[in-house]
Amino acid sequence: MTFTLLIRLAGPLQAWGTASRFMHRDTDPERPTKSGVIGLLAAADGHHRDAHDTDYPDALPLAVLAELRFGVRADRPGVLIRDYHVVGGGRFPVRPRDLIVDPKRAEAAERKPVENVEGAFGTVELSSWYGAPKGIHRDESGRLQAGVTTKRMPLITNRWYLSDAAFVAAVESGDRGLLEHLANRLDRPRRMVWLGRKNCPPAEPLNHGVHDGDLESVLARTAPLPNSTTSSPYSWVEVTQDEPDAVPVMDQPASFTSRDRVHVQRWERRRIIPPVAPTITWETE
Repeated sequence: MTFTLLIRLAGPLQAWGTASRFMHRDTDPERPTKSGVIGLLAAADGHHRDAHDTDYPDALPLAVLAELRFGVRADRPGVLIRDYHVVGGGRFPVRPRDLIVDPKRAEAAERKPVENVEGAFGTVELSSWYGAPKGIHRDESGRLQAGVTTKRMPLITNRWYLSDAAFVAAVESGDRGLLEHLANRLDRPRRMVWLGRKNCPPAEPLNHGVHDGDLESVLARTAPLPNSTTSSPYSWVEVTQDEPDAVPVMDQPASFTSRDRVHVQRWERRRIIPPVAPTITWETE
């Protein structure tokens, strides 16, 4: 017998990246990714990106979570929006790090305080500064110096989001105890949970219970979300490669390590699973 955990994903903003780089942060324009939802469950359980983390040694391994069968229904697809985002630049106050590594400020740090002047050493600012200095080394006197550049310039990044979206995500397993454990973690997460990106908090409770049945049957018994925009929403359900209309997607998480993120291929099918006499309902709003 199989069981399915329902997860409500609703908030002002969501971002489920598929090919993000620093200067361009995308989001899947249609629905959350499996990697994103498994990452949310991993964070709730206390999992850390780096395998050597010991804050929660009993956190489930990523391999266990990645084996869950995944599906998601777009009750309210939302609107794709772009955030024109500028990072850095401008004028910054003196910081201890700058006093140590910036030759223009090192001498000021060694002077005696000046009376009746703003700040301990007066006001020392640079017109442009971005990022930590590179090539830090010691000069002949033993003072730390920045060997490449101390200039900072603003960086422009494009960040895409789904605005005002709401989804019903589901994970399926033959182990009911595993799903109930994850449901409890969603109610009392060990780490902060987000809808794909750290500035996208959930607006509603995530956990909507563990139910008997596979993904398709549970989604068919689940009523549309209160703010749904369609009575026949699209669903994306994980399938095997040999099933009709199966398409490959590269969002099966194999490693969340910051310096070595790995995603492999899985297969899914898009279809409409209309709610028929739904018995799984949502709270009254």
